[in-house]
Parts: sequence; structure tokens; C-alpha cells
Amino acid sequence: MVAGMWAGAVAAAVLTAGGGATGDGADCREVRERARFAPPTAFVPSPAVTYDMRLVPAGAWIEVAQHTGEGGTTVTMRVKGLKPGHAYGAHVHRKPCGADPEAAGGHYQHRVDPVQPSRNPAYLNPRNEVWLDFTARADGSGSARAHHRWGFRQGEAASVVLHREQGGAGDRLGCFTVPFKP
Repeated sequence: MVAGMWAGAVAAAVLTAGGGATGDGADCREVRERARFAPPTAFVPSPAVTYDMRLVPAGAWIEVAQHTGEGGTTVTMRVKGLKPGHAYGAHVHRKPCGADPEAAGGHYQHRVDPVQPSRNPAYLNPRNEVWLDFTARADGSGSARAHHRWGFRQGEAASVVLHREQGGAGDRLGCFTVPFKP
């Protein structure tokens, strides 16, 4: 009987610890999503949408992870199957992806520019936004990481958009809807 109670206590402790590790705990929130890009008109829809098949081919792969804890928020991104050597811009955007590249809205900003669309460098910068710019390697893979001392506001970060060029703007090549957590 004591062994059964001990096993129950250990299981409860593991489940409690596991809850924090998967993002259900109060001190730590995690998200990890992955998908393959598909055109907006694909028969089987995907949370990853390509708007430019030359730079973001259908079937290319993306994974985005968020970890938010006491030290702030870290967002990482990995991609495979993109155009080798191309320098991509990538940012967290405010809305989910859609058939229209503009559906994702503007960049998520920690301090929101009162004038939208934001063009003011005091707001449009990698310290106030989540920038994940990268250059695809010879095999078409790439990765990026951004860390901030702040976290996302509820319902205001919903996707990662791949842009034609690095920096604060550029044509939208692809979009991946991600359920970021505050």
C-alpha cells in the first residue's frame, strides 16, 4: 500500500513538473509548431502559406518555438527547402495568415507605434519587434533566434512572416500561423 501511495505521489509530481515544461505552468510558457508551406489555394490547407513559390516553395518546412519565462521571451525559427543563398527577413506579426499576404497585419511591437503602418525607426527595430532575419544555407535550410526581456500581449502575436529582404520591411513571401502565448 505504501508503494502504491509512493507511486501516486511520484506520478503527481511528474505531471505537475511536466505541466510547467509544456507551457501550462504559471512561470513558463512554451509553444512549438511546425508545418509545410502550401499555396493559399491548396486542397489541403496548411498553417504555413506560400505567396512566392520561387523563394518559398510548396513543401518547404518551418518550425517556430517560443519560450517565455522569468528572463523574457525567446523565439526560434528553423526552415528547410528555401532558395539557397537568399537573405530573408522574418518577423512576428499581429494576425494569423490568410490567402491575402496582408492578412497577417503589421509587425508585433512591444511599444506600439501610434502611427500605423509603422515606419518610425524608434518603433520599427529589432529591440521593439521580433526579427528573425536569416540567409538560407546551400541546402536551403536556415535558422534564427531572438530574445527579449518582455513577453507578448494576449492575442496580439499570431504569425511569422517571411519577407523578401532583411530589415524592417519587404514583400511578403510566406506566412506561418503560430499560437503565441502571453
